[in-house]
Amino acid sequence: MPARYDLSAVRRALVALLVAGAALAISGGSAGAGSIFITGHDPDFHSLAGNPAGAQRINQVAISFVTDTAFNPYAAGAPMFLFVESNIPVPSGHIRGKNGVIASGYVEGADFEHHDVSTLMAELNLLGTKYCAIVVASDFGGTLTQGELDVLNARRTDIVNFLNAGGGLYAMSESNGGAGLTPSGGHFYFLPFVITSTLFNQVESGITVTPYGASLGLTNADVNGNVSHCIFLGAGPLNVVDVDPAGDILSLAGRPETVPVEAVTWGKLRSLFR
Repeated sequence: MPARYDLSAVRRALVALLVAGAALAISGGSAGAGSIFITGHDPDFHSLAGNPAGAQRINQVAISFVTDTAFNPYAAGAPMFLFVESNIPVPSGHIRGKNGVIASGYVEGADFEHHDVSTLMAELNLLGTKYCAIVVASDFGGTLTQGELDVLNARRTDIVNFLNAGGGLYAMSESNGGAGLTPSGGHFYFLPFVITSTLFNQVESGITVTPYGASLGLTNADVNGNVSHCIFLGAGPLNVVDVDPAGDILSLAGRPETVPVEAVTWGKLRSLFR
């Protein structure tokens, strides 16, 4: 007679293996993850309009944070960052965000390369060898489009692996504001921990830098005097950098122990046995 197996025991064993695999994925196999800075400000735009000195300072602080050779093991051998933005004709009310990065003191071809949806997929294969960090333009007033965002989201596992190995990421406001360049959403989805952003246009007045933000080198003068376009509804594993007068989070940054992956829930596991 063929041997009989206790299916419930098999299922329990499979669940245990899946949970163990999820734990290994979350740990990332690294002693510490890379550096992350995300913001509801659009300093790529305002580096050329409004309070340019403050916006340029945000760019400088954020880019220095994610490319710091003391924490980013790729920065010494691959010092350039990958700048992500479209090349579409610039809509009214927007600028080419790359120009704001250049105004902040960075040189295209030496400090960064600019890639849009047509070349981004291939360039993401060079994280850690050609690039030490990713910098993502705003969708308003920069010109990040759904095309670039979809590529980033499709490669989020690779981006997480890059971060968990010490790489850096800086992303500016994503809200589908202005000309509506990201209508299908997926904003900041390339960071898979739970941070929800929402469209929230506001004149920057009364914005306050937290002690953590001040430790990065930002002041209240840097984060006021322009317009921001989204807020974050939670901090996840990051630290709050600045808040609006209502206490809404405008920027987050940090070097988490690991960048967590999407959680494996019992519902997902149970579906394997239906």
